[in-house]
Formats: sequence, C-alpha cells, structure tokens
Amino acid sequence: MNLDYKEAYLAMYEFLNDFYDRTKSDEVGGLLGEMSLLGDGSTADPAAWEDWLRCIEKIENGQGRDPYLRLK
Repeated sequence: MNLDYKEAYLAMYEFLNDFYDRTKSDEVGGLLGEMSLLGDGSTADPAAWEDWLRCIEKIENGQGRDPYLRLK
C-alpha cells in the first residue's frame, strides 16, 4: 500500500478521531480541531501541516523515535 502525504494525513486524522470517540480526551479533541481541513485544503492551524511534513522528513531520514518504524 502506498499513500501520498495527504492520504497518510487523513488516515492519521481518522485514527485520532476514532481514539477521540472512545476517550473523549480534551487534548485529542483540541488537536483534531487544529488538524481539521478547511474548504481550500489547508489545515485550521497552518502549523499543523508543517508539523506533519517535518515528521515525515524525520521518518524518511531514519530519525523517528521508534526504531521498529524506521524505514532506513
């Protein structure tokens, strides 16, 4: 399976939504609000997309926190 950055973002958003539905965590709810996509495709908090891209870069460079998830 290959997802582009936006599809992976939407999968993560769906995962967090499911988690929120189970826990009703205020912190996760706030994060989801910031991550929500607007009509023009941008995030409610513009920094959320930049943070996402920075995390992708970390993983691509083998700098993720979990060694089992590192690609390199």
